[in-house]
Amino acid sequence: MPIDPDGTSSSRSRLLAAAKHLMSLHGYEQASTAAIAREAATSESQLMRYFGGKAGLLDEVFNTLWRPLTENIQRLIAEASDAREAIELLLSTVIGAFGEDHELAFLFLFEGRRVRGEGPGINLSKGFLDFSMLLHSLIRRGKRDGSIDRNYEDNAAASALMGAAEGMIRDRLIAERSGQSNPFSESQIRAVFHAMILGLSLHSPEPPPSSS
Repeated sequence: MPIDPDGTSSSRSRLLAAAKHLMSLHGYEQASTAAIAREAATSESQLMRYFGGKAGLLDEVFNTLWRPLTENIQRLIAEASDAREAIELLLSTVIGAFGEDHELAFLFLFEGRRVRGEGPGINLSKGFLDFSMLLHSLIRRGKRDGSIDRNYEDNAAASALMGAAEGMIRDRLIAERSGQSNPFSESQIRAVFHAMILGLSLHSPEPPPSSS
């Protein structure tokens, strides 16, 4: 992928573009800082200056990609008639963005929540945390405005919606990278989400008895 052939952008933006491309192509671990700096036509010292290292660079890649997406989501949510519609717009916007930008989709799905370094925690980007908080807040709003059944726990509903989105997008990416045809269309992904979100507005049945 050519990076800024006319040299008009800053070394910082070129590093972000190079990191996004190489990390999505080879994975975080295999994309060395030397290779990223070389593709960005700059130096590793510049990478360290701007981002402090590869982990900081990946964090900023995520935050830079999430920023315009979040702004678009906020605008759409403001126009929604209720929380259920807002949730559908939220997830549809993310699905559309991932469908248009496969590098973004790969990084989010395969590199966004991995344990890095020696610490026990998982480093989540601010953009993802903001997105997750927004989804949870919309579920709570839906319970108040009557568009989401109160019997569904917030975390369970959010996990189910996010898990379904990630699973379907991931299967399409894997099929594409392995040279297979897409297992389903983007319209089918949206149709499944519509059914899931509609289901959240219905009264939840009694849970099955515990086997313990």
